[in-house]
Amino acid sequence: MTSTVRRCTAALAAALLVAVALAIGNGANAQASAVRIMPLGDSITDGFNVPGGYRIDLWQKFQAGGHTVDFVGSQSNGPASLPDRNHQGHSGWRIDQIDANIVNWLNASDPQTILLHIGTNDITQNRDLPNAPNRLAALIDKITNTAPDAHLFVATIIPASFSDAQFRAYNSAIPQIVQSRANAGRRVHLVDMYSALTTADLADGVHPNATGYSKMATKWYDALLSVPGSLNPGGEPSPSPTTTPDTSPTPTTPPPATTPPPPATTPPPATTPPPGGGCTATVSLNQWPGGFVATVRVTAGSAGLTGWTVGMTLPGGATVTNAWNADRSGNSGPVQFRNVSYNGRVGAGQSTEFGFQGTGSGSGMTPSCTAS
Repeated sequence: MTSTVRRCTAALAAALLVAVALAIGNGANAQASAVRIMPLGDSITDGFNVPGGYRIDLWQKFQAGGHTVDFVGSQSNGPASLPDRNHQGHSGWRIDQIDANIVNWLNASDPQTILLHIGTNDITQNRDLPNAPNRLAALIDKITNTAPDAHLFVATIIPASFSDAQFRAYNSAIPQIVQSRANAGRRVHLVDMYSALTTADLADGVHPNATGYSKMATKWYDALLSVPGSLNPGGEPSPSPTTTPDTSPTPTTPPPATTPPPPATTPPPATTPPPGGGCTATVSLNQWPGGFVATVRVTAGSAGLTGWTVGMTLPGGATVTNAWNADRSGNSGPVQFRNVSYNGRVGAGQSTEFGFQGTGSGSGMTPSCTAS
């Protein structure tokens, strides 16, 4: 090999090494510059009815706007059009369940921006509604104490086809909760999501259809654009504590409902623990035309439980579409629900709950409980 050829070969090899190093460096820089965003909430964040939910269109908006983001969370779902499918949405979960896990999630994912939409299941499960805003406030404080540098966007929850007065009452408390923390220097911002959708944007009375999720994506994106630090990898503080540019926050006095009056919620009857190792189950319903949410309470006997199975027969035409805190067998007619890993052990005389959503009517269901 001539000296000239050797010099050319060495030069080419050196050039290739430089190119590879630049490519690796650019990839690392791109990853480092991605803003970690945690979509946080319940099945509406998960994307029930439309896997991926609002995250599909939100991702596309980020790409079109030249923003490099990284969705983070322990859950993952979505279509091929959503290449980054991570999130922290949990179907059927209430505020207290998110609160019980949020510190571990924040420590694991270290988000720089958080999109919080939570409270729907507190209403559909009729869980101590007067204190739901207090639970939300406590959750916000836990998030801002654990991740003080993260930007937290708190949304009013979207409307449903029932219980509009309860949804409005809950939402009416959120602006003051957010503003007081923003005034204290926390990076907390309000997003008026309730006004972005109508009941025509719902697929089943609770969860958005594709159009509704797209409207949610637009509202989230506009909110993030209004707070530049939320889309900056450094997450620098905003010039002053602000809320997002919702010009008219949810009113403190609920206006007249435009949807049908809220249905009556059937409370579970009082139960006494069965003797021995048995269990009892009671069901309460929140119904609207064409659908319902059932909350089932399992109570252990005097010997406690290490596992349980609840069976019931759905009325004709009723179908289970979604369940939480239980594994189910069957969608119509006779159905069974079994405990999951974290709620099978119940102390003597203590209770645990699971729930499910269905189409049709849930009236007349009589649950039975068997210890396992």
